[in-house]
Amino acid sequence: MHAFLQRIAGGWAFLGGVLVIAIVLVTAVNVGAFLLDSLLKPMGIFVPGLPGYEDFVRLAISVAALSFFPYCQVRRGHVSVELFVQHFPPTLQNILDRMWLLCTVFVALFLGYWMIQGMLETRADHAMTSILGWDEWPWYIPGIISMALWALVCLIQTFERKTHG
Repeated sequence: MHAFLQRIAGGWAFLGGVLVIAIVLVTAVNVGAFLLDSLLKPMGIFVPGLPGYEDFVRLAISVAALSFFPYCQVRRGHVSVELFVQHFPPTLQNILDRMWLLCTVFVALFLGYWMIQGMLETRADHAMTSILGWDEWPWYIPGIISMALWALVCLIQTFERKTHG
């Protein structure tokens, strides 16, 4: 695997991790506000939750989840069925591994294509979040990048000499 691509996938996953931390922090603040509101409401003190919390979390989770796919692929952390295949000759294992890597390239590109279509449709519909009023279409871009990066990692792994083990 090319070190440059590994760094890109790692950096992309890191950004996804930062987004997960932001989701956790926003959720903690919102839960804290809910608890304070429950405790203080009998005294006539109201503590509102974060406006647009659901909007942010919905969009951020969609970005964060996909950002880990390329790094997972770099690390070969994806699910594989080795119990059955481990008894095959190494040559056949290698052929099957490369075949599934190519299939994964096409799956990632297929998903990326449909994400582009969804983004274009969302943009044409002027879809916005209900509370914050944010445009939704830009949130597709990181997912599209994730799918392209995932496909690229798989493609490079397909043509590496050693593809498993």
